[in-house]
Amino acid sequence: MDGDTLYPIGELARRTGLTVKTIRFYSDRGIVAPTDRSPAGYRLYSIDAVARLNLVRTLRSLGLDLPMIRKVVDRELSLPEAAATHAEALAAQICALRLRHAVLTAVAERGLTDEETDLMHQLARLSEDERRHLIGDFLDAVFGGLGVGSTFAGIMRSMTPELPGDPEAEQVRAWVEWAELALDPDFRAGMRRMAEDQAAERASITGPRRDLAAVVQDQAVPALAAGIAPASRRADPIVAALTDHYANLLDRPDDAELRRRLLARLESVTDPRRDRYLRSLAVINGWPAPESVAPAFGWSAQAVRVRIER
Repeated sequence: MDGDTLYPIGELARRTGLTVKTIRFYSDRGIVAPTDRSPAGYRLYSIDAVARLNLVRTLRSLGLDLPMIRKVVDRELSLPEAAATHAEALAAQICALRLRHAVLTAVAERGLTDEETDLMHQLARLSEDERRHLIGDFLDAVFGGLGVGSTFAGIMRSMTPELPGDPEAEQVRAWVEWAELALDPDFRAGMRRMAEDQAAERASITGPRRDLAAVVQDQAVPALAAGIAPASRRADPIVAALTDHYANLLDRPDDAELRRRLLARLESVTDPRRDRYLRSLAVINGWPAPESVAPAFGWSAQAVRVRIER
């Protein structure tokens, strides 16, 4: 194809790889108009039609709609401008698809009811302001009024989800799980009790004493690894170390009341929802998966309970 030669639609189809029907479709819509017609009324096209059709095919394969394509081929809109506009629209579509995928996956995996599915869909579609409000409300319910200092401020930051503007599907699923937990009144109450216990413990620390969690990990993890049963005599010195540390931490005698309080403190950390919260938080924020402390606290709780009930 060169010069002023005009070509019928069949030759144009052969040169471009498009069907005659497709070229006629674009021609009828003025995207690739014929230059002239033969004496018999057949459409004839110039060499420019090949380049236009190749561009149209490329843009269609990229998902651009016909009105935008027409603006590009007619030079009413530059190709970079059209690409930027379409990329922005695609980003919004991808985000919406991720939300749908997250909800549908959760429904399939967890066997949710109609009501649960509706709630999950609503949580997935929250705006940034609505998410921020939910996060603030949850953290206030857990930590509000405790007179938190710099240490607690760090804990609050470490418990704050920060969903990126263009989240992956896994992050959306994790956000929905986090939001479900944050809205659970019983989970909120448990986290509040844990925060109150931590506040009381920290208020009593006047020196370089370690908190309960560190001591539980030091004592119970080796016991678990060694296969020591919580009710066995080999666990006696471990329980004694835990109760002695907790008594010193709260500056009160090691008596039955202290052990009941210690047991409640240990059991609060074994709530499986706490691990779910931390796992979903890690996914949302792109952090490494956290190591669960539940086994060590569960072993310790069982060991303390056995000795309370004896």
